[in-house]
Amino acid sequence: MEKEKIQHTQPTDTSVEVTTPPEGNKKKKKFKMPDTWIVVFIMVVIVAILSWIIPAGSYDYVQKEINGSTRNLAIEGSFHYLEEGGTPTGFLGIFSALYTGCVEAGSTIFMILCCCATFRIMVQTGAFHAGIGVVMRKLGKKSIIFVLVLMLAFGLCGSMFGMLSELFGFYPLIVGLGIALGYDAMYGFAILALGEYIGFTAGTLNPYNVAISQGIAEVQIYSGMGYRWVCFIVMMGISMAYLLRYGAKVRNDPMKSILYGRPCMHSFSDGDLDQYKMNKKYALVLVDLVVTLAVLMVGLLKYNWGNKQLCGLFIIMSAVAALICGWKPQKYVDEFVEGCRGMIWGALIAGLSRGILVVMNDAMITDTIIHALADLLQHAPSWLSAQLMLIVQTIINLPISSATGQAAVTMPIMAPLSDALGVSRDVACLAFQFGDGLSNLLWPTSNIVVVCALGDIPYEKWLKWFIPLFFILLVAQCLLVSGAVMLGM
Repeated sequence: MEKEKIQHTQPTDTSVEVTTPPEGNKKKKKFKMPDTWIVVFIMVVIVAILSWIIPAGSYDYVQKEINGSTRNLAIEGSFHYLEEGGTPTGFLGIFSALYTGCVEAGSTIFMILCCCATFRIMVQTGAFHAGIGVVMRKLGKKSIIFVLVLMLAFGLCGSMFGMLSELFGFYPLIVGLGIALGYDAMYGFAILALGEYIGFTAGTLNPYNVAISQGIAEVQIYSGMGYRWVCFIVMMGISMAYLLRYGAKVRNDPMKSILYGRPCMHSFSDGDLDQYKMNKKYALVLVDLVVTLAVLMVGLLKYNWGNKQLCGLFIIMSAVAALICGWKPQKYVDEFVEGCRGMIWGALIAGLSRGILVVMNDAMITDTIIHALADLLQHAPSWLSAQLMLIVQTIINLPISSATGQAAVTMPIMAPLSDALGVSRDVACLAFQFGDGLSNLLWPTSNIVVVCALGDIPYEKWLKWFIPLFFILLVAQCLLVSGAVMLGM
């Protein structure tokens, strides 16, 4: 009980006597990751400077039906510089990026606020405490097996069905579960984030990064699936091992948590769980949750629902839960507002991150960057070309974070380029899905800032935790791409 308190309480040092070490024994200051605001703002400034240096350019695009959907595809060899059209970002524009980014990301921002507010209401009912308490008592010492099964399930959802946003509603719940299991918020967050995004990256039957890229490259849809299952096992295994190693450190010493001293709005302590016993009221609230998530999954997969329907559904869910618990309307409103207040920073970060894309689009430099990277590949040695394709696609995912959008722009160029480089189009598609997928967990222009907000995880803390794993997985991807080349994929 005392150990759990230590984990979630900011350490105080007011009573500790500080002694100055001898001059020759002074410890070097450890590097401290800057706040998310600073990280993203620096990227806005860099892109704004580049908008004055990189000339505006564009490919010509043609509409083509790919796997039943009409998409705008770049025409290979059609790139041209623009004398007019691009608008570089000036000094005022750098600071206006927050406004323009928030306007364009309005739907995402409201989704973040709505999800966190409604899940705060669900937590405040006490039903989550009671439900997780039951799970904890059932699991006993088998929590690690449960974690691995849960992570694998999320991975299969991403790998086979391309699920990402469909699982966003689970973040508050899984983060709270990670804390309740005796770890920290980062542990719970990574169960879902690594699971769904690594699964998406190693797409086996993924209809987005695999089917669309292969359709554009004009290769047999889902060819090479057996090898992609190997990729799935390798990358998921590495991610699981990394997570379990971190979890073991936190369990043994809560001060080793990368979030030590920072409270989490989704946290559950052992003491909280002991106060709530499962009853009819809590059971009905949990049924409300399960039904809502089930309806959401059906709507997203079958009816192409978006943020609008998700938010409406979550508001209904929280209102029903409040009615079950006999709350007065004012209590519901107070808890909703409190949930929004705690997520303002995350919502604004999502807006500022979108500002990076606004700057690039206004200057019309995205296609220029893609053209330059493709030209770089043309002069690469053949034995290194497949790995460089992977690196290039990873970089391109910064300005074009959508898998389908990136495929539409890059694959019409990369597919014929792979022929010239002596690399099969299947390998080019594999390099694309690896580059697009893994960097979704890195670049602030992707949804990682959104899920960090949903999980109440500072983006800069996530980067500090994830970057070592990113490079491990990037090396693994390079080896897997090399393996595909050697096997004649």
